[in-house]
Parts: sequence; C-alpha cells; structure tokens
Amino acid sequence: MPGFFHDKKLYYTPIEFAISHIGGTWKMPILWRLQNGPLRYGELKEDIPRISDKMLTSQLKELETKGMVHRKAYAEVPLRVEYTLTEKGKNALPVIETIMKYGYALIQDEGIEYPPKKEQ
Repeated sequence: MPGFFHDKKLYYTPIEFAISHIGGTWKMPILWRLQNGPLRYGELKEDIPRISDKMLTSQLKELETKGMVHRKAYAEVPLRVEYTLTEKGKNALPVIETIMKYGYALIQDEGIEYPPKKEQ
C-alpha cells in the first residue's frame, strides 16, 4: 500500500493522518471544550484539571500548528490570550462526539457507574 508524506512524516491511511491531528489523551477534550466559543488558557486548565500546564501548552501549540485552533493574543497587561476552534477544528466535533458516544456505550457494557456518585 503506497503511503504519503506530510510534514516529513509518512502516513499509510487517512486514519493515521486524522489521529495525528486529534489523537492522544488531551487534544479531543480540548477541542470539545472549545465548541461553545473562545476560552482563555486558565478556563481550559480549570475545565481539564488533570492536565499539566506543560501538556496543555504543548497540546494547544500543536493544535494551532495543525490549524485546528486559533490563538488570539490581546495587547493588554497582563497578556490575555483566547483560543477558538477553526473550521478544521469544528469539523472534528462530529468525530469526537461519535467517539464519546462509543465510550459511553463501552462504560455501560462494563457495568460502570458514570458519572460516578460523589463520595459523602
């Protein structure tokens, strides 16, 4: 099967190429949270509490490089930065929603209570 090169990387299938854009632990949660409009770095960090600052920064930069997210910096002190989805990022939302629904179905199949009840 012939492959194709993009950004000095060899891909063999469209799946590999798509996963390079939205795969990993954090890219889809970031994209999903941006669907309702712009968010600042701190808002994303608060909404995804398990992500480290280093990882959030690197994932946002990667999503921006891939054309999935737009970063807008305002000339203010302190600096204010907002992240929004591009059209390419918005096009990923139906895929992410399908994966989320599949995840819910797997959770139910395993008999896992989700969301878990809060401990008292």
